[in-house]
Amino acid sequence: MTGQIRIGFKTSPQAVDWATLDATWALAGELGVFDSAWMNDHLTDPGRDRGGSSFEAITVMAALAHHVPGLWLGHGVLSATFRHPAVLAKQATVMDHVTGGRFIVGLGAGWHDGEHESFAIELPPMKERFDRFESQIHVLRALFSAEASRPPGVTRQDRFYPLVEATNEPPPIRAGGPALWLGGQKRRGLTLAADLADGWLLPASPDEGLDQFVERRGALLRRMEETRRDPATFSFGAQIATGDTPRERSVALDAARAFVTAGATDVVLGLPARLGPDGLVLVAREIVAALRESTG
Repeated sequence: MTGQIRIGFKTSPQAVDWATLDATWALAGELGVFDSAWMNDHLTDPGRDRGGSSFEAITVMAALAHHVPGLWLGHGVLSATFRHPAVLAKQATVMDHVTGGRFIVGLGAGWHDGEHESFAIELPPMKERFDRFESQIHVLRALFSAEASRPPGVTRQDRFYPLVEATNEPPPIRAGGPALWLGGQKRRGLTLAADLADGWLLPASPDEGLDQFVERRGALLRRMEETRRDPATFSFGAQIATGDTPRERSVALDAARAFVTAGATDVVLGLPARLGPDGLVLVAREIVAALRESTG
């Protein structure tokens, strides 16, 4: 996913009914102005301490994918605490086939206390959580490898997720498996992204986040220089909320232009899912068209 700027939309699966979500993605396929489609990954509403409406993200995306053939599909980001990495590898491989090799495994370490407590999902202290997160990335890479595509498979020692003659059959169709983007924002997470991922995603807002993007992009580039990795093989993504009003969409457009100037290769425009197809049309008309014109 390198080259000119790529623009995606994001309709997270919270506080929305199925018919609205389905219609929004169907229209996205008809509009033909987006390069990618995204959603987050929560079991409840992340805007609340506990509870709230939310569809499960991987299942939803699999059901909606047929509406947007040719687009890249990704999550910003999946919680590593929700799924064993072997199960996630199999799910991602299905999505790789569904999308013709255009699925992005966006992955983060997990954070929302309330939904973990509600469902008795372990949320370890940060150091262990990140240790597990790092192990999961290595497991995904191992199961996406050519070695895992046939017996005897992959065997690797790991403190959390060891593999013993593990195969992933049928294998992904994309060489090296689905693209892997990470959401880490601190030094260790950025190093991990620069070393092992295909891209990095910043959760930004129209009025803040640009300084953080510049700083963290710089850290990623310095690490890639140290390891002699070509930064042209890496994607830098910025998520921008587009709000409800014309004024908020205008601010989001200015922010998107600023992120592109600062080196973003991908802009993900998030709209409240409850706005449905009408909201998507407004984003396409008031943001995407202008952004295309100004960025070429």
